[in-house]
Amino acid sequence: MNKLLCMLELQQKLNDATNGTGWEKGVTKDGKPINWRRCIYMESAEMIDSFGWKHWKSIAQPTDYDNLQIEIVDVWHFVMSLVLEFSNKAESIEELSERMSQTPEYQKLNTSIPLTFGSDVLLMTRIENVMRLSLIPVSAEMVGALVEEFFDLAYLGALNATELYRLYVGKNILNQFRQDHGYKEGSYIKIWNGLEDNAVMKNAWELNPDMSPEELYDALKEAYPA
Repeated sequence: MNKLLCMLELQQKLNDATNGTGWEKGVTKDGKPINWRRCIYMESAEMIDSFGWKHWKSIAQPTDYDNLQIEIVDVWHFVMSLVLEFSNKAESIEELSERMSQTPEYQKLNTSIPLTFGSDVLLMTRIENVMRLSLIPVSAEMVGALVEEFFDLAYLGALNATELYRLYVGKNILNQFRQDHGYKEGSYIKIWNGLEDNAVMKNAWELNPDMSPEELYDALKEAYPA
């Protein structure tokens, strides 16, 4: 299975369902402007809170590596969306996937060997590099550099291609579940019996890593407190 192609196709499908077809022009079906770069740097800022970076507060706070990986996958949604918007049918998703998969940075992820976390200093540097790139105007060079920087971040975040795929699919299904249960309307419940829905999703995968996406959706539906 081509994991990268599958993720790009799922992201296209999710964006079509959430924002309406034609979202690549930068506007949702409701006429609201889309800014994927802003999504990337705002989510990256949330990622930094996985570290005990505040020298004046909670100085003994350990790094929350589980949350860090979830936040990396959140940013991946928006990186792929920016790539899809920029290509805007100039090349097929298959061609896009093939080009991205040939980068040396992705090749490092394409291994069955479990990866280990890089140092907090290196991780923070990569996160801030992603933020820096997302703040400059879009160009082919910017998009290419952003994708490569993201893959390096995933590598330091101990996510090989399989783990990135599994967490992405989990979050993709969770996002679908959120949309189906009142996320846009504000009625969605994010804390389920003391756990954030992201953690519930990740625990479900760990209990049954062979689940299909449909089975994961059913597991979320069964656990939802409403």
